[in-house]
Amino acid sequence: MFNRTRCLQVTAVLASISLLAGCGLLSDGDGEKAKRIVVGTTSAPSSLDPAEAWDGSWELYRNVYQTLLAFPTGSSKPQPDAAQSCEFTDSVSESYRCTLRKGLKFSNGEALDSAAVKHSLDRIKAIGSKVGPKDLFGSLDKIETPDPLTVVFHLKTPDATFPYVLGSPAASLVAPKAYPADKVRTDGKVTGSGPYTLTSYKARAEAVLGRNPGYTGFADRRNDGVTIRYFADSKQMVTALKTKEIDATYRGLSAAEVKDLQSGASRTLGVQVVENVGAEIRYLVFNPKDPAVNKLPVRQAIAQLVDRGALVSKVYQGTAEPLYSMVPKGVVGHKTSFYDKYGHADVNKARKILKDGGITQPVDLTFWYTTDRYGASTADEFTELKRQLDESGLFRVTLRGQPWTVFQEGYKNGEYPVFGRGWFPDFPDPDNFVAPFVGKENAVGTPYEPTEIIDTLLPKSRRESDRSAGSREFERAQQIFAEDVRLLPLWQGKLYVAARDDIAGAERALDPQTAMQMWELYRKTSW
Repeated sequence: MFNRTRCLQVTAVLASISLLAGCGLLSDGDGEKAKRIVVGTTSAPSSLDPAEAWDGSWELYRNVYQTLLAFPTGSSKPQPDAAQSCEFTDSVSESYRCTLRKGLKFSNGEALDSAAVKHSLDRIKAIGSKVGPKDLFGSLDKIETPDPLTVVFHLKTPDATFPYVLGSPAASLVAPKAYPADKVRTDGKVTGSGPYTLTSYKARAEAVLGRNPGYTGFADRRNDGVTIRYFADSKQMVTALKTKEIDATYRGLSAAEVKDLQSGASRTLGVQVVENVGAEIRYLVFNPKDPAVNKLPVRQAIAQLVDRGALVSKVYQGTAEPLYSMVPKGVVGHKTSFYDKYGHADVNKARKILKDGGITQPVDLTFWYTTDRYGASTADEFTELKRQLDESGLFRVTLRGQPWTVFQEGYKNGEYPVFGRGWFPDFPDPDNFVAPFVGKENAVGTPYEPTEIIDTLLPKSRRESDRSAGSREFERAQQIFAEDVRLLPLWQGKLYVAARDDIAGAERALDPQTAMQMWELYRKTSW
């Protein structure tokens, strides 16, 4: 199967400060580096073990673990990190060789060698967590370690996207003595080789990061450490930013809070907001185990009824835009497939779709969403979706919300007929907006096996080392998504980063996976 997943994806908005804000002078001096930065977020890790998380936990992983490859600021292709170099050694992208940097060590003193790399990735498959990243490595056959500095990945089929996977936090490297080969580490600690060490951790409360004195990699740390505070409520986080309890925020702001932070009143309090183009998407998932949802006319009628423009206008107030494809704008191969097939919301067309399918009575459905993962606007979003469907007279929708940990288990176990998910890319490639959602096992826990996508389109696109050359295959995949309506794209979000006006560097802090690279943040010196 060609599964590329990440749960995650945690949707929400980010926060940061303009580099030239205020009257400060930027400084890289040692005195400034010694100042700790405090960052707030509503996206707490679900696990500290990379084998058990495919979600917003990646924010922390990027800063405490190392990967063979990574995406430095401004890069669209993976660059060496723990590896000195990596390359395909054949013409069909089935054998990938990496040479490690010499002298790398984990924070416990263990050598980061080829055996450690093999241990780190083999245990993901061995543990096989339902909410872990095992499906990202679906094309990996076996790993060989001919010497301590050489790792060779043998793939089952050609896969030009494999280097991108190695550059994601899914491929975080862990110390073999601290992480069992066949079970998740559960002592609440981290042993990595990243830019920072986790010096203390309180679940869903706080992570304290200190500079790793043994770190060797691409990151240029511009502070001495970072404290990440996890908020249960975004209102509390915004208040903490305004009152200088925290220096910056990312993940979890509602549309109203973004507008508030952009206001003149907030600017007088020393807060600025920068808007960035984002690849965050929000979508509905339909589970065919449900008798009603299993009927194609039901799914197509919902696609015909959803008014994305009204949803974005009422709930997101300009902080998002309607999305008519699982591949968002700005990504190679983007097409407006759902708009091309269904056009504007139309009750009469939806009624005809149902009638032609032999459905003449209102359809009862339950829509599920997470209450604490994607920000405070999620409940309003589902309220608006319910309004649109109920007012058509064709559906009667009941809403149910669950905390993320409960919600995650529920959708992975196939318990929800219709549910909402958010997605940030694992890597910047159209493959990562198609492959994660197909296959017997996939990112959303509902088997979906479109033969043409799995057997033809994905294999063909993955033979192309020039990733733009596969756009035709991804355009066709989007058409199939629109016909099947197993997924219904709703909107594409912008990224908003807000911070105190004495903080610089956050305009560089987001990698292509929109994970916050904490080492880019630092305080400006005022004269």
